[in-house]
Amino acid sequence: MSLIARLERRIATDDDDGRPVRGTHSLGRTLMIWLAANLVVTTLLTGTLFVPDLPFGLVIALIVGGTLVGAAVLVTIGAIGTRTGLPTMALTRGPFGTRGSLLPVAVNVLILMGWSWVQAMLAGTALNYIVATTTGFSSPVLFAVICQTIVVILAIFGHAGVSRVEPWFAAVILAIAAYILVVVLLNASPADFSGIARPDAPFYTAGLAFDAVVATAISWTVLSADFNRFAASTRAGVIGSGIGYTLSTVISMSLGATAIAYVVIRGGEPVAFDPVTIIEPFGAAFAVAIFLSVMATNTMVVYGMVTSVVNALPGARVRFLPTALVLGAVSIVGSTFFGLLNQFTTFLVTIGALFAPIFAIMIVDYFIVSRGSYDRDILRAKGGRFWFRGGVNWIAVVAWAVGAVMAYVWAYVWPLPIGATVPAFLLTVVVYLAASWGRRASTPAVASRHLADETVGDEAPVSASA
Repeated sequence: MSLIARLERRIATDDDDGRPVRGTHSLGRTLMIWLAANLVVTTLLTGTLFVPDLPFGLVIALIVGGTLVGAAVLVTIGAIGTRTGLPTMALTRGPFGTRGSLLPVAVNVLILMGWSWVQAMLAGTALNYIVATTTGFSSPVLFAVICQTIVVILAIFGHAGVSRVEPWFAAVILAIAAYILVVVLLNASPADFSGIARPDAPFYTAGLAFDAVVATAISWTVLSADFNRFAASTRAGVIGSGIGYTLSTVISMSLGATAIAYVVIRGGEPVAFDPVTIIEPFGAAFAVAIFLSVMATNTMVVYGMVTSVVNALPGARVRFLPTALVLGAVSIVGSTFFGLLNQFTTFLVTIGALFAPIFAIMIVDYFIVSRGSYDRDILRAKGGRFWFRGGVNWIAVVAWAVGAVMAYVWAYVWPLPIGATVPAFLLTVVVYLAASWGRRASTPAVASRHLADETVGDEAPVSASA
């Protein structure tokens, strides 16, 4: 057996092939998975975007409100994953069709690639700070490339190990949160925070900030069914993910807003989404924690990106290792585009514009049009209930296009006071439901059955590990 064949065989033992699973995770374990998942530096740095453009108290309120709204979508998609046992991208075959699901898969890969670039840049910046303060040598781009190369290697061969240690990095973020809170309480008063002066020409409005928070939840919803299909029950998945995601996001973003506000109070320059800005007031240990946390999270992002492509179509034989090498090379080259950090708000708004309509369509299709039931046809490579016309449900594609275009219009052409993501989501719900109502009438109401209880061909159903 060749070396490449041995490597692919080893990878296959940990690979997630997208088949339905029967979950065993309790409510508490699901909660801890989601709590650990979003206690990450990217979420923390998102909170630095809104201060001092908006009053500190309003920022905290927008973080809480936007998180709750976004979490409602996240837990609903997660519930479909629990009830069917399928990951998020496999579920898109239901409304979009077997081949039409390639559209959301492509969007998912593009978004994950963007996240991978951003996190490589953040890791490189943190590592550059550590090296520069000790040796004087500075090259953020070089260190970003080094970090991303390590991430690609870990994603190919060590993702299982990284997934086990990632919760420990979440614990580090909690420790950092406690440390920053203590430093702030000892050196600043509530009056200092309320007295922060707004710039003459602020970039962020309340609506744009709210939109960015909701879009953050939308970006995490891509993984909602992936995680929650391992929950033992819908109740465990909904409550666990709802509480875990809400707590982790509010803690992380509020921490970022507090840290950047403290920088302003101390007379510093508030450079948003720049780890060095908040590293300097709190010490080099913060830089080490940021580096390790981002590296762990980015490894799972790259791995998720590769598995999305490998499992895009049922029955397709796309090999993991070549796909990982190609996408990994693209991610390494992209990690040098540091200008993306200055366009992070645009990146978040784009996520909302592209994915909010997709999730609106998925929710309407499963709970209303399909009456809460997907059958084994969703696992077929061709034919069956989800083949539609040539494998594509053009109604879903058109509804998605309408929602995505209007999200762009409401964000940049005719900005709405509540942002674009929520209105685009609601518009897509109305468009898709109206266009698909006839299919609902012809769909018999049948008892929902977990897909892991059915065999497909010669394959046995998969059970989640405890």
